[in-house]
Amino acid sequence: MLQHRPYVTVILAMSADGKIADFKYSAARFGSQFDKAHLEKQIAIVDAVLLGAGTLRAYGTTLTVSNPNLLQHREKTDKPLQPLHIVLTESANLNPEIRFFQQPVRRWLLTTQQGADFWRKRWEFERIFTFEANPGNEQLNQKINITAALAQFKLEGIDNLAVLGGGKLVAAMFELDLVDEFWLTVCPLILGGEIAPTPVAGNGFLENFAPRLELLEVKTVANEVFLHYRVVRRQEVNMIDVG
Repeated sequence: MLQHRPYVTVILAMSADGKIADFKYSAARFGSQFDKAHLEKQIAIVDAVLLGAGTLRAYGTTLTVSNPNLLQHREKTDKPLQPLHIVLTESANLNPEIRFFQQPVRRWLLTTQQGADFWRKRWEFERIFTFEANPGNEQLNQKINITAALAQFKLEGIDNLAVLGGGKLVAAMFELDLVDEFWLTVCPLILGGEIAPTPVAGNGFLENFAPRLELLEVKTVANEVFLHYRVVRRQEVNMIDVG
């Protein structure tokens, strides 16, 4: 299956109590300089970054690669200096004045036919893709067929994709078995709150059907813990259960 889509890595930071933002859904800037450097390193590896509109609205910008060594490595491996940035949104209700549209990155839009209407004659997005789910068969109540979109991105030359949130998008990708690796930074603060967003939103998973992870690496820098997981494919889980 993987040969038909990019290799997908989810990269998130959360509070010690498992929140990726406060109860007002403010932009999460609680990660340290080490977490920012970690995120930049992961972004520098991939061909493209995928983020949901809610994440983009909260920050207004994206993280670009600025470390000279990382830029040099991308250049030596014949990659553009910045990975492509893909925004996923059903409504495409984005403010054209946010700084993201002034940053030196190529931008694609993944949306619905209705969402694409406003942007088709504008310059901000280099390309616009519409992969709508069949009526009455929306994936996780989403109107965008993420599986079909990733297949197209693979054909477009995207072999490695980083997903930066938010929780609804990450949940959809886990539900569809589209995640291969998961980087999670645990930051030393407590945000609390019942409505504060978590790394994986949506309706949640029953324990017997929950995605399983294999811990690949644990690293502690100052007061932050960096966790690196591999997602165990469902057929692997079944083989383990049978054995």
